[in-house]
Amino acid sequence: MTQDTAQLRAVASFAGLSDADFAKIAAAGVQTTVPADWALMSEHTPADKAYVVLEGELSVRRNGTEIARLGAGDVIGEVGIVEHRLRTASVVSVTPLRVIHFTRETIERLCAEIPAFAEALRTSAESRGG
Repeated sequence: MTQDTAQLRAVASFAGLSDADFAKIAAAGVQTTVPADWALMSEHTPADKAYVVLEGELSVRRNGTEIARLGAGDVIGEVGIVEHRLRTASVVSVTPLRVIHFTRETIERLCAEIPAFAEALRTSAESRGG
């Protein structure tokens, strides 16, 4: 099991996925680092990417006001992709981050190939008022 696969297991909404599912998801994403004070996504823009946070802390902001703090084990950006709409908030790194980056196309392909992944993202989106 790779480190990425092990860290994906920490994502609460992914609890029902199999070992093969985790391996496929980890292989489909691109692990990257993001500096502090970096805007990963902006409110009212197209949903073209999503991330699984492996390390670090993020600020979720709506109309410039912080509405949540997220960190390791959280998924961000899935709401706009799952709901097929513009971003509902901006997300800015508070600390340096290590994330797995997924394009919209990758998320859509994984959802088609792994129904449990699609359900996990829908659940995550709904839990955030998506």
